[in-house]
Amino acid sequence: MEHSAITRTITVAAGRFAPGHLGELTQQVPFEMVDAVLAETRTAQRRIRDLPARVVVYLLLAGSLFAELGYRQVWLRLVAGLDGLPVPDPTEAALTKARHRLGPAPLRALFDLLRGPAATAGPVRWKGLLVCAIDATIMSVADSPANLTVFTKQRGGRCGGGSYPTTRVSTLLTRGTRTIIDAVFGPATIGEIAYAQRLPPSMHTGMLILADRYYAAGHLLAAIADTGADLIVRARTGKTGPKLPILRRHRDGSYRSAFGGKPVRVIDAEITITTTTGTHTGVYRLITTLLDERRHPAAALIRLYHERWEIETAYLELKSSILGSRVLRARTPTGITQEIYALLVTYQILRTAMTDATNTVPGIDPDRASFTTALHAARDQLIQANGIIADTIIDLAGRIGRLVLDNLLPDRRPRINARTVKRAISKYNARGPNIDRRTYKTTLNINILAGPTLTTAPEP
Repeated sequence: MEHSAITRTITVAAGRFAPGHLGELTQQVPFEMVDAVLAETRTAQRRIRDLPARVVVYLLLAGSLFAELGYRQVWLRLVAGLDGLPVPDPTEAALTKARHRLGPAPLRALFDLLRGPAATAGPVRWKGLLVCAIDATIMSVADSPANLTVFTKQRGGRCGGGSYPTTRVSTLLTRGTRTIIDAVFGPATIGEIAYAQRLPPSMHTGMLILADRYYAAGHLLAAIADTGADLIVRARTGKTGPKLPILRRHRDGSYRSAFGGKPVRVIDAEITITTTTGTHTGVYRLITTLLDERRHPAAALIRLYHERWEIETAYLELKSSILGSRVLRARTPTGITQEIYALLVTYQILRTAMTDATNTVPGIDPDRASFTTALHAARDQLIQANGIIADTIIDLAGRIGRLVLDNLLPDRRPRINARTVKRAISKYNARGPNIDRRTYKTTLNINILAGPTLTTAPEP
């Protein structure tokens, strides 16, 4: 019988720092970067322990890659590829103490270093503007007495309320690469607008922000406009919508108005959605600070607004692909802060690795990169301790990127999916023969209306 022998050479940090890595993703978060944030936040260890602070940072990031596992099991994956090295064998209690000792500050500083668009040219721009979106999502946290001092459970109807306390995460995200420019979070009892008001410092001239109806507030639009960024926000119509006087009509069907003390254009459009199940027609109203109807025609802005849904896909990747719809592990508010920043950093470096890969092949839309492929490839590289330290010749794609390029998704086509509750507070509320959760291919027809209307339509 013939045999094959495979010999691997693995280069890692020396001594007790050896378990501190993320496989190939370590190149996105190198040792020097982690050491710098530890020095900046004054959280580096005073003596070399079995669990140095740098190793604990990588443990927390690895924990986001393996959200279904306890930290002891995560540790075993960090050392799985280090056979022959004298690595520590910490208990679950020791890992818990090390995380508490580190605190959230290094993870927050690491996120501040890594956040931002992974690309500033190509599909991320529209007519020279960096297209971004803002929105918020809810995450469940561990049901512990300490967490309940800060986070509350969602109220419910006659079937009961939420089983877990919740936190609200609000982000500013880049279209195309879906990388995070900024993020804020805290108790879900604080509303989306309040969190969004903390995001304008990360906005600037040359950005175009997309937002849904919850963000059609005059003071928020004014705050965004004051940064030099532009905005397209959907607005309610009828009695509940903002008052938008018609000051001047444009040839493309839009009209000039004022909102939040700023000049804006308003676009009313009738959109017809056709699928194999039939046709649905409704009306949208968009408010934008893009005032030149010749450079930014109304029909083009209506089509661009649909790209706002990329932020919903990003939240799906965070909550479903990474977390698997699980609650966050930490049982204290400080631990929740630490864990969310670790989650955001991990998501960011995965998305950056994906963008580096698609950038190596001209003409590939970042939308075609599979997040699931990248996530599983990163997990495998971590377990095998591959690619921890870059070679002298930098490979922008790497093993993760090559797998992404070999498994590109098809070009995106217009489609529609009904907004239904997929995980109700009570499982009984989710049952019923009339709920259709299928996704349908669709064609869109846009008709710009000449003036204000009083009807609304669901998001496409």
